[in-house]
Amino acid sequence: MDVPTEATPGDGGRGLGRRPVLRAALAAGVALPVALMGVPALARTVGEAGGAPEPTPRCDDGDDPTPPQMEGPYFKPNSPRRTAMPDGPGTRLTVSGYVFGLACQPLAGVLLDFWQADANGVYDNTGFRFRGHQFTDARGAFTLSTIVPGLYPGRTRHLHVKVQAPGRPVLTTQLYFPNEPRNNTDALFDPRLLMTVQDSGTSRTAAFDFVLAVPGTGPTTTTTSRPGGGTWAAGVDYAAGARVTHGGAAYACRQAHRAQVGWEPPNAPALWSAA
Repeated sequence: MDVPTEATPGDGGRGLGRRPVLRAALAAGVALPVALMGVPALARTVGEAGGAPEPTPRCDDGDDPTPPQMEGPYFKPNSPRRTAMPDGPGTRLTVSGYVFGLACQPLAGVLLDFWQADANGVYDNTGFRFRGHQFTDARGAFTLSTIVPGLYPGRTRHLHVKVQAPGRPVLTTQLYFPNEPRNNTDALFDPRLLMTVQDSGTSRTAAFDFVLAVPGTGPTTTTTSRPGGGTWAAGVDYAAGARVTHGGAAYACRQAHRAQVGWEPPNAPALWSAA
């Protein structure tokens, strides 16, 4: 799913993907060119007029799923469901992208839970400022409106996120900004997690596509059913603290969400805990 670079002699005209270049450079301990560090590939071929992405034509080129990173000490469950976090002053930032599976198809109904520092590099550990979760739409797309996070000792600028397709394991990772001086000194920094960022006057826009280790040949779908028996049902808006039964066991809702097939309590520990 790499965006191909210009073909070089001896490569059969195919062009060398960006991620193989990054992997080779990192393995060899070679300093990465600034241009390569700042222009990450996106796992998509966007349709006309900004429509839904077409399946990436070259999806068997050795690309890996989005790499995981540590959760860090500041994650909190029960974040509010929202796509905008206007929780304080700072440079406005809009992050958008798609979530794909291994078959190069966008995935609908994927949970994305974001959290970050404020403009001063401080995390809200008592409330939910700059914390929120959302789900990809039918096109597999997401958009987050927030601010550029501030810096704090030992880290470069970054966003945290948990990504989970229905019934699949949680991917915990971080997203980074290109051309940040601290990228060179942050031991956690991974160039594969760079966003594509552009300045737009007094705000910034960023793009990043997640690739999950989800097999299949097409987009995920959502239906209204009640598999496993009990009171849990897809299509219902559950509030934090709500209680349901499913498969003969009782569960309590950890954070507000709209239930979907695949998000049954045993499959979604981020949303349900045993009651």
